[in-house]
Parts: sequence; structure tokens; C-alpha cells
Amino acid sequence: MTIRSLITGTGHYLPERIVENAWFEDKLDTSDEWIRTRTGIERRHFAAEGQTTSDLAIRAARVALDRASLRADDIDGIVLATSTPDFTFPAVATMVQQGLGITRGFAYDVQAVCAGFVFALANADAMLRAGLARRILVIGAETFSRIMDWTDRSTCVLFGDGAGAVVLEAQEGAGTRDDRGILASDLNSDGRYRDLLHVDGGVSSTGTAGHLRMQGNLVFRHAVEKLARTAHDALDKAGLTPDDVDWLVPHQANMRIITATAQKMQLPMDKVVLTVADHGNTSAASIPLALAVADAEGRFKPGQVIVTEAIGGGLSWGSVVLRW
Repeated sequence: MTIRSLITGTGHYLPERIVENAWFEDKLDTSDEWIRTRTGIERRHFAAEGQTTSDLAIRAARVALDRASLRADDIDGIVLATSTPDFTFPAVATMVQQGLGITRGFAYDVQAVCAGFVFALANADAMLRAGLARRILVIGAETFSRIMDWTDRSTCVLFGDGAGAVVLEAQEGAGTRDDRGILASDLNSDGRYRDLLHVDGGVSSTGTAGHLRMQGNLVFRHAVEKLARTAHDALDKAGLTPDDVDWLVPHQANMRIITATAQKMQLPMDKVVLTVADHGNTSAASIPLALAVADAEGRFKPGQVIVTEAIGGGLSWGSVVLRW
């Protein structure tokens, strides 16, 4: 018997405030056309004053539980990916646990920036396969609007807030590539590239939250190469090839990166789930948001092969291959 981790429910939440590209035009030397042409982003959502990362995560988690036909008490643990926690501690996951009314099991955060959900998903999969839980909520949630430098047009137009969640459940499989559930993961980091994408503040350095800083051209070059490679590596581990892939669900950072990565994988764009135009870059929330949107639209069919991949600060990057 082989234990496989199967996604049995998805959910997402976006703050009510929608910010169109035109909002930036009287604040920065930019335009709607400039942003659309270079990023593919048309709008994003910003959290309301007083609305926290845990607030978004709780709402997304409730939808995922409903779609899985489960109650909060059915969940054994929560693994939450974020780079914008409510507080230095406790973990956002524990506040989600409380908000859902769960009083047992574990709850903790994972921090790998935009790659956070992939890392969290792989982590939860390992725990399920080890028999440490039967059902885990895996969540990506961010309020990146809190760490933007609103004078930096190269970064502040890119990011948005939101949350996505999946219910990951242990089920028996045959141990073959035809099993449903997570088939393989590939995780990587290289701290030499830290300065390419970072926040210039922190508890033990400046005592402030800081602002996001990015060397966009260098991040782009690393992203295209590393995303295609990690996807191929994960497919190899699963005994699959790009020809077997039904859907690519990439980190929704930038349309140019997504398109270039799909080309390197020789995947047509009609096999790529795209939400970047409406959400912007929601960091660790972007993949679960995209999964939940596509799932709600009925685009995924049982047995289809899905590849998720992301890269973020660290640099950290990785991918997960699963069969729906």
C-alpha cells in the first residue's frame, strides 16, 4: 500500500477592494498600458485597513472545507505559507486554527516567499505519507500591500493581497504514476541570490517591517531557467514527461515569466491556468488562488496531471506534480 496526498477541496478569498492599474497613474510615473505590457497585470486586490493575513486565510479555508464536505474538526493540522504574518509570532496558522474553532492537532507557518505554497504542499504531503495526519489544510495567504514602497514603480504595481487553501487528504494508492494525488515534489534554494529579491527590514536587523526590493531583470532570468528545470525534475521523479501534463498552474508573478516558462516546457498556453491579470502577484497565495479559481470553473478533471511551480526570495524555487 502507498499513501498518496489527494486534494479534496479548494477555496480562495480576495479582499473587496479592487485596485485597477489606473489608480497608480496620478501617484507614479506609470500608466495602465505600461503595466499591462510589461506584466500582464490589469488589477489587484488590497486588504482593507485592519484586515490581516489570518483574516484572509480563514475565509479561504472555510470555502475549501465546504468544497471538501468537511467540518473544521475533521482537520488534523494546518500548514500555512506566508511572508506577511500578522505578528512576529505566534504563527498565522494558529490564528487560523482558532478562527476555524479547531482545538486539536498542529498549526505552523512556512516561509519561502513566493515559493511558499509549493514548500508547504510538499511538507504536508510528507507528513501525510509518514502517518502524522490524515487531513491537512494547506494555505497560502499574503498582505503584500503592507510592505510596498509606494514610490517604487518597479515593484508596487506588481503585488496584491489574497489567500488560497486546499484540503490535502491521505488516501491509498497503488504506488504507480497512475495514482491520484501528489506524485512528486522538487524543492531548491540558493542563498547567494538573496539580494535579488528581499525585504530591507526585520526583527533582528532593523526592528521594522521594511519594504520589498527587487532586481527585476535578474529575477526574470533566474525564474525562467529555474522554473522550467524544477518542473522537469519533478516530472522525472514522477515518471512523467511534459507530454503527460494537462495543466500548468504557475506562480502568477508576471505574464512574461509564465509564457517563457511554458515555452521552455513546450506547453501551449491553453494548458496554463492564468489569474495574474486579475490578482497580480500574491506571492505564496498565487498558486492556491489559481487552483481554486480553476477548480471552481470545473477546468480540472479526475485523472488529469497538474504541475505547480514557483520561485521566490531566497532564492527559493520548486514544483509539485499531482494527478487530480
